[in-house]
Amino acid sequence: MDGWMDGWMDGWMDGWMDGWMDGWMDGWMDGWMDGWMDGWMDGWMDGWMDGWMDGWMDGWMDGWMDGWMDGWMDGWMDGWMDGWMDGWMDGWMDGWMDGWMDGWMDGWMDGWMDGWMDGWMDDGWMDDDR
Repeated sequence: MDGWMDGWMDGWMDGWMDGWMDGWMDGWMDGWMDGWMDGWMDGWMDGWMDGWMDGWMDGWMDGWMDGWMDGWMDGWMDGWMDGWMDGWMDGWMDGWMDGWMDGWMDGWMDGWMDGWMDGWMDDGWMDDDR
């Protein structure tokens, strides 16, 4: 009981709390907040405000082909490609890959392998001469 339970409490639970949960909070959530949301706010919205709206005011009113279409191609589309997509790829996906997945692999799995299994195999239950 002392080995199995201690190994479980110290290894699996700690590995879960420290690795998976922290990896989720720090990696996935932060990556989402910093990458996807910021990429959306900074890229798509700015690209829309600066590119599409300006292209409409300056171009569509003056000339549809030269202004609105160019403003759309150069502003909105570029803003979307450079901002939202990059923000998604660099922020959310990287945050997920580096944070949540690494936190899971390094924390939960290692905590399970090193703590629960070692505690079970080496320290308590298996060495109890049963």
